Amino acid sequence: MSGISLRTGTKRHAMAERGRDLYETPPEAVRALLRAIELPHVIWEPACGNGNIANVLLDYGHEVYASDLYHYPLEGMACGINFLHCKRAPEGTQAIVTNPPFSQAEAFVRRARQLAPMTVMLLRLQFLEAVGRTDILESGDLREVLVFRDRLPFMHRHNWQGKKASSAMAFAWFVWDRDHSGPPVLRRISWRDST
Repeated sequence: MSGISLRTGTKRHAMAERGRDLYETPPEAVRALLRAIELPHVIWEPACGNGNIANVLLDYGHEVYASDLYHYPLEGMACGINFLHCKRAPEGTQAIVTNPPFSQAEAFVRRARQLAPMTVMLLRLQFLEAVGRTDILESGDLREVLVFRDRLPFMHRHNWQGKKASSAMAFAWFVWDRDHSGPPVLRRISWRDST
């Protein structure tokens, strides 16, 4: 069953229609992240889907361990890996970088912060609002929030056949770093910038 969100006027879809909750990350969003911060060399992408994040990281010379609960046609990915049940990261992992399933974003952040020194998540900007996330948002290791000043393009669920459009939601890269202590920095970035 579909509905219209009263707050945004955008069409939203029931979980049954969303299926695997895979909304593919625009490669432009990953390139914007890489222009904004320096990531460590060895990265785990635990919700890799079709590989949009992993492929850009590989293109930029990172070593990437790509995994997902489901099987997607990404060469070298480990499928059937339930990130939320993982007790440790792959050997040498220095950062976890992903666009988690919307319905499990908070759980992904909590698990990633336990498993790696750096956690970088593409999340809706609304993630900042919840009182129930105070411990992870005000922990002192949230280093920065990189807010897209323009809406990301093409954030459609996997196999979407409808009209392609910009997202109606605001997104940001949230960066947690165990070496950081203090308040986070808020910066605006753009996926449109080429340098």
